[in-house]
Amino acid sequence: MTRRPTHRPTRHRRALAALALTVATATVTACGTGETVGSPAIEVKPPWPAGARVVTEPLDTPAEQNCEDPTAQSLPPAGALPAPGDMPSGSTMARIRAKGMLTVGVDQNTFNFGYREPDTGEIVGFDIDMARAIANAIFGDPNKVRLRAITSSQRIPVLENGDVDIVIRTMSITCERLEKVDFSSVYYEAGQRVLVKKHSGHTGMESLGDKRVCAAEGSTSLRNIAAAPSKPVPVQVQNWTDCLVLLQQHQVDAVSTDDTILAGLVAQDPTTMVVGDPIYTEPYGMAIPKGESDFVRFVNGVIEQTRTSGAWVRSYDHWMKPLLDVPAQPPVARYRS
Repeated sequence: MTRRPTHRPTRHRRALAALALTVATATVTACGTGETVGSPAIEVKPPWPAGARVVTEPLDTPAEQNCEDPTAQSLPPAGALPAPGDMPSGSTMARIRAKGMLTVGVDQNTFNFGYREPDTGEIVGFDIDMARAIANAIFGDPNKVRLRAITSSQRIPVLENGDVDIVIRTMSITCERLEKVDFSSVYYEAGQRVLVKKHSGHTGMESLGDKRVCAAEGSTSLRNIAAAPSKPVPVQVQNWTDCLVLLQQHQVDAVSTDDTILAGLVAQDPTTMVVGDPIYTEPYGMAIPKGESDFVRFVNGVIEQTRTSGAWVRSYDHWMKPLLDVPAQPPVARYRS
């Protein structure tokens, strides 16, 4: 009779046997006591979104305004807008038309302001309506626009590098930013507030001392958190939806940014709520590369057109009124004297 060879357990089998023993030990119940003995259960902590981190280094506090009024530094329109397709020779608008497309830096994570619609995959929202209005004024076609999704921290670099023609991405006008880019007139005015989980007991930034508060990297909101008298702990992320994930996973205690952005987060998670009075006013402008004064005047002419034609109100009523539940009118334009 042929003797079958005896196989030694492989390393893999020995590892499985050890694991089985460990599991068995962890689930053995002491006789008559109902208590589990052996190894305790292992707690698995959810990962942080890519790029998210607690800010430990000092952040610049909001700079003192070193210009008279950052919201009144833009240039007024140069009369009536030229007809679409008939841009002045040698102008920035003519150069854009020659490319065949207006390239715009936008958000894809701010619900109803600039976000990717899940059914179609298209980026839509209030900011996108403004971008299409500019494309329509240049080409006579609102679809002649290339939307480039960018993060908050990329807004100025993509303009400086010539990657986009304009940035329309919930960008507040500040004196510091005016040193690097030019802005349109204010096309939307928001206010920075605080988002928390319902029943958290937090009432605003004043109740968040030593608590983690999330905002996007490169935003004025993050610096405002760092400068708050209650001394919260800033946490920075790449996109606002990352803040919502961290709040849902109990890895931060609050999110603080513009009420327009927070309203979109509440719509995505009804277990959250916005609390407290506005901390800062955030006047949004469309950012344009330095030196393109003709394009600044043209864009301001388009914004003025959306004000007078009712297009601004129609876009707001479609996208933002359902979230904020308040009527609104476009901000009054103020220009450099």
